[in-house]
Amino acid sequence: MRWTRNVRVGAVLAAAVLGMTACGGGDDAAAPAAQGKGGAPIVVASFNFTDSVILAELYANALEAKGYPITRKLNLGSRELIYPALKSGELQFVPEYQGAAISTGFGKEAAKDAAGEHEQLKKLFEPDGIGLLEQSPAENKNTYIVKADLAKEKGLAKISDLSKVDNVVVAGAPECAERLPCFKGFTDVYKLKATFQTVQEAGPRVEQLRSGKVTVIPVDSVSPLVGDPQFVALEDDLAIVPTENVVPAVNKKVLDERGADFAAAVNAVSKALDTAQLRELNKRVDSDGEKPGDVAKDWLKEKSLI
Repeated sequence: MRWTRNVRVGAVLAAAVLGMTACGGGDDAAAPAAQGKGGAPIVVASFNFTDSVILAELYANALEAKGYPITRKLNLGSRELIYPALKSGELQFVPEYQGAAISTGFGKEAAKDAAGEHEQLKKLFEPDGIGLLEQSPAENKNTYIVKADLAKEKGLAKISDLSKVDNVVVAGAPECAERLPCFKGFTDVYKLKATFQTVQEAGPRVEQLRSGKVTVIPVDSVSPLVGDPQFVALEDDLAIVPTENVVPAVNKKVLDERGADFAAAVNAVSKALDTAQLRELNKRVDSDGEKPGDVAKDWLKEKSLI
């Protein structure tokens, strides 16, 4: 989930990012101005989970097809690692998730709608010389699933419907217990009489759900489990989980130098992508074993973006 990513910053990862020479975003006076499609490569980065890498590949391949030079720094780590390098200009382009960027990246409470989040995040990034391009309809946020047979038996379609179930047990990572978008929201906002069970890893949580030992678990909205007929994704009818629309965060110097054609190429990718498609791309990588770059190119060709 966007807010439950643990910090795993090793010395090798830190060296990979922080040891880079700044390209177009630092104080390198000798670097030529990168007007249009020439000049130094644009450094595109990703966090260390599948859909972030896929998103970075989507944008990178679309830009390369338009003639922009790209350097990839993918699967790097968490915001604690990436944000300092993004602010310094060592990294220049990161696909972000609006709600998590606000809450985890800046420690602020996110607005309740995508447009409000976009404006809020834009203002938070502005002092660091980072701009936002258009947000995408695609998002990846915490989604809560129950077994389909239980949903049918009890008439479960929304999280609030869990009031119909005796002994609701929510399983999640330890931090879920104290997070409003997770168990705390179930008790404090939905007023459910529920208990929490710590299950650190996603795989065992799914097995606990399958076995009936727990009632409901959080998964990423791009997880193949969301579309699996064995499960039902519950509507978050009281909106405890902020929207998590994908949005490219880009060094402002790059935006200024590269101009309107660059922004248009990026925005075209964002506009064409939705959550269901991102879920399918995620499945092809995580379940089918395909490479992120390959599935990105296939999707871009299908959408006539390359």
